[in-house]
Amino acid sequence: MQDQAPTEDLARRAAAGDSGALDRLLTGIRPEVVRRCARFLPCREDAEEAAQDVLLQVARHITGFQGRSRFGTWLYTVVANCCRQKYRELKRRAAEQPAAIEPAHAVDPRTTSVIAGSRVDLLEALERLEREHPHLVAPLVYRDICQLDYAEAAERAGIPLGTLKSRLHEARKQVRPWLAAS
Repeated sequence: MQDQAPTEDLARRAAAGDSGALDRLLTGIRPEVVRRCARFLPCREDAEEAAQDVLLQVARHITGFQGRSRFGTWLYTVVANCCRQKYRELKRRAAEQPAAIEPAHAVDPRTTSVIAGSRVDLLEALERLEREHPHLVAPLVYRDICQLDYAEAAERAGIPLGTLKSRLHEARKQVRPWLAAS
């Protein structure tokens, strides 16, 4: 997001109900949101769809942004949640496709891009981690995927820094063999 100060100011004003600020905020963050979504979803069209979902969620829930942390930190949460939801939707759609469709035309989220590789494997690992150890997901997403520093990740997850580090270590230990097996 270009210069942070104007974005932070726009976010605070939008949260206070300034619709003009919200419009400028959404326009300004769109390219960054698409880039962040592309970190999760390998197919450009899927990333753009998720970005639209993110912008819609920002518009609907901007009043929930209280300015205690940076807007970018708050936005990372929305991006992560929307991308994970989009991935689940893609998997569900792929599983629900009738068998009569020719295999060459079936859309499988794991093969929608030649660069998919580890990102899709990571999304599948995150799904498994969420089923088996849900408390470990947020630290892994905030620190390793969203690349927040430790303090921001702890704040966003709502846990003490030491707890975040401990859970992050455990999450990495859990996920590593799943990624290696892919």
